[in-house]
Amino acid sequence: MKLPAMTALEHGAFVFAGLLIYFIATRTGEQRRHPSAAIAWVVAIAAFPYLAIPLFLTFGRRKFVRPTHTVPAASGSPVARTPQWANALLTGLGLPQPVPNASVTFQPQGADSLAALIALIAEARQTLEVGTFMLGADEVGAQVTDALVAAATRGVRARVLVDSVGNLKTPQSLLRHLREGGVQVRSFMPLLHNPMRGRTNLRNHRKLAVADGARLWSGGRNLAVEYFLDRPGHPAWVDLSFVAIGPVATQARAQFEIDWATAGGRVEPSPPTRHDVAHVEGPALAQWIPSGPDRAEDTLHALLMTAAYHARDRILAVTPYFVPDEALLDAWCMASRRGVRISLVVPRQSNHRLADWARERALRRLVQCGGQVWLAPEMVHAKALVVDDQLALCGSLNLDGRSLFLNYEVMTGFYGPAEVAWLAQWQAQLVAQAQPYHGRRPPWWRDLLEGLVRSVGFQL
Repeated sequence: MKLPAMTALEHGAFVFAGLLIYFIATRTGEQRRHPSAAIAWVVAIAAFPYLAIPLFLTFGRRKFVRPTHTVPAASGSPVARTPQWANALLTGLGLPQPVPNASVTFQPQGADSLAALIALIAEARQTLEVGTFMLGADEVGAQVTDALVAAATRGVRARVLVDSVGNLKTPQSLLRHLREGGVQVRSFMPLLHNPMRGRTNLRNHRKLAVADGARLWSGGRNLAVEYFLDRPGHPAWVDLSFVAIGPVATQARAQFEIDWATAGGRVEPSPPTRHDVAHVEGPALAQWIPSGPDRAEDTLHALLMTAAYHARDRILAVTPYFVPDEALLDAWCMASRRGVRISLVVPRQSNHRLADWARERALRRLVQCGGQVWLAPEMVHAKALVVDDQLALCGSLNLDGRSLFLNYEVMTGFYGPAEVAWLAQWQAQLVAQAQPYHGRRPPWWRDLLEGLVRSVGFQL
């Protein structure tokens, strides 16, 4: 078969058209990108237009909504108990206000977390929403699946949202068991779908379970055995989740409704912000903080940047992967140089070797600027952060470019002194079991390889 030939003029016109498509799609859609990502797309379209243009049309879009003007929040006692800088920022970004909850219970132990999740499902009477990046074909997946089917059997409207890429290895028989048991199941953005309804590389990484809109289970754990239970020769990963009873569960459920609609083919922005604060008695002040393509701004990245400039005493962080963008790394380094204690816990070796290579330059620079980096002996999958004594975060966000700029993520913000103190103490326990990281200059070949891996860190 003879392939059609193109003249140099036709080839140049095709390249020009591809660059024009990139420019129009980026500018009219207000698709703000990291400079390295923008340069990479332009160079790829110019050098390999017949490959890069289809890839851009399939994967290139990063945001689905544009910034809108947000009315300032009304004053109220819960808002007055939050740091002013965080309240002003998150209100300006259109986030729901912090709400007082009856209780928040953290579960650092996997067995306790699994028991709490099963109990929450068992206690549901009317509605049950479960979202996860991964549903394992193992004993944990079986326990959760059986509990969901039992809930649907007793008349609960049960829905499960799984990410299609995260569940590539999940057998269809497991999902079929859920559907046959009366549970509604949707997969988030399958690999083959209408590109107008979302981009394949934008994954839903949020983890939550909400019972009756009143009880919330969330954190960093996927629904698979390695996140909860020890196996012979394979201890459970260090992770963290929590159960909150109160209005923050209502905020999480509203977000699930949007994610559910997106998985059904309707790409929608996050729910509208409510500026009135319901009067609920409770000591645990918490706030649902989503980030991703359904938010006009990079919400969590903006919060971390602002926290770095307002911190006065400490920033304590736990993350499995540390491949931040240059702006966030600069902010942490400047905070360290002005006397803020930066303490970061990462696993000595994570489950992603490329991420371990990509993190080295950032870790060395942070240590050189006075920050403390600790290498945990086990795989750490938890995501948590504490800023002074004012704010603590726990949820699904990794400190890497994919989580910060591409994925659908969520962190729950805690403003109560008890929750902030608990998370700070938990991080200190991890530090006590870890070894300090010494940022030694690598040989030239490793430095070159780290740079090459780092160049694709935005997609790790």
